[in-house]
Amino acid sequence: MPRIWTVAELTTEISRTLSDNDELVSCWVSGELSNYKNHRPSGHWYFTLKDQSSSIKAVMFRSRAERVRFIPQDGMKVLLRGSVKVYERDGNVQLYVDELQPSGLGALYLAFEQLKQRLSAEGLFDPERKKPIPRIPRRVGIVTSPTGAAIRDILKVMGRRDPNLSWVLAPAAVQGELAPREVAQAIARLNRYGNIDVLIVGRGGGSLEELWAFNTEEVARAIADSNIPVISAVGHETDVTIADMVADLRAPTPSAAAELAIPVFQELRLNLENLNSRLQVGIQAQIARKREKINGLAASGPLLNPLWRIEQNRQRLDNVSSALQQEMTRFVSDKNGILKLLATKLDLLSPLAILGRGYSLTYSSEGKIIRSSTEANTGDHVKVRLHEGSLTCQVLTKEEREG
Repeated sequence: MPRIWTVAELTTEISRTLSDNDELVSCWVSGELSNYKNHRPSGHWYFTLKDQSSSIKAVMFRSRAERVRFIPQDGMKVLLRGSVKVYERDGNVQLYVDELQPSGLGALYLAFEQLKQRLSAEGLFDPERKKPIPRIPRRVGIVTSPTGAAIRDILKVMGRRDPNLSWVLAPAAVQGELAPREVAQAIARLNRYGNIDVLIVGRGGGSLEELWAFNTEEVARAIADSNIPVISAVGHETDVTIADMVADLRAPTPSAAAELAIPVFQELRLNLENLNSRLQVGIQAQIARKREKINGLAASGPLLNPLWRIEQNRQRLDNVSSALQQEMTRFVSDKNGILKLLATKLDLLSPLAILGRGYSLTYSSEGKIIRSSTEANTGDHVKVRLHEGSLTCQVLTKEEREG
C-alpha cells in the first residue's frame, strides 16, 4: 500500500530535499525584479524574480537588506545570491536572498545615481540655497578623522595662511558603517557649539567604497540643514560626491578647502595698510580742499567784511519797507476815493438834500408824515420840517386835490 503523506510531512520532505541539494544552497540567480515591497516596520523586502518564461517569489530579511547600497525598483535587472527553500506554512518554494546587486551596473554607482536624482528633485543642489562663504572667518570648524592626512593638510595650510586663526575639530570616522552617522552628528554638534563662521567637511582620497560615507543621504541632509556655510573637501580633484553637490562650496582637496576658507594673514595686513594709507591721503586732500575754499571766502565776500551781509539785509529791509509804505498809501488813497464816491451817491438819495432844494416835510401831531390833505383836518396842528429849522402850523383850510 502506498504511503499517505500529510501536508506537513510533504512540505517538510520537500524542504529537506532542497536543503540537501548543494546547488540550491547559496546559489546565484539572475532575473528582473517585480512586485517589490519594503515591509514596514519589519524592514524585510519581498519581491518576485522573473524572466521571460518563469517567476519565483523571494524574500530578503532586514539584516541582509541593510547592507544593500541601492534601492530596488520594479523592472530592475539584478543578480542575487540565496537559497531555495519552502515556506512551509503556504507550501511555496521561494528564494531567501543573502546578497543583491544590480546586473551590469555597480551597486554603489547605482545608489549614488538614485540618491543624486532624488536630492536634486528636492532642490538640495540648487545654487539659490547655497550660503556665501565669509571672506574673513574668525573661527573654522573641521569635521574629519583626527588621525587622517586631511586634518594634517588643513592645519598646515591654516598655520601658513593665518597662524592666529581659531579652529575647532569635531572628530568623526570617515570610512566604514559608522562613518555617515558620526559625520552627520559632528556637523550638528558644531552648529550647536556656535561662534563658528565656516565648516570644512571631508577626508583624503580613496576608492568609491572608502568615500561612500559622503555619498549617503544622512550626511547630505546634515550638510543641507547646517546653519553654518559648509565647504566640502572629499578625496582628490577628480572625486565628486553627493556631499560636494549639497555643500555651499566644493574644494578639490582638504588643502584647497583651507585655502578657500582662510585668507592669507600677511595679505590682509598689507591690504589694511594700503587702505589706511589711501584713507590718510584722502583725508589730507579733503582737508586741503576745504582749507583752500575757506581761504578764498576769507579773501573776498562776507568773511572779508562780516558787516557786509548785515548792511545788505538792512538795505533790503529799507527797500521792502518803502515799497510797503507806498503800497499802503496807494491802498488808503484808493479806498478814500471809493468812500467819497459812495458818500456823494448817498447824499443824492438823502431827504435832507431834497429839502435843500426848497421842499419840506409835514408831520402830524403824532409824528407821522402827512402825504395827503385827507390825512389832516381843519384846525389840526402840524409840524413842518424845512431845510433849516421847522415850523408849527395850524390847518385853516384844505383842498382835497388840485384841479
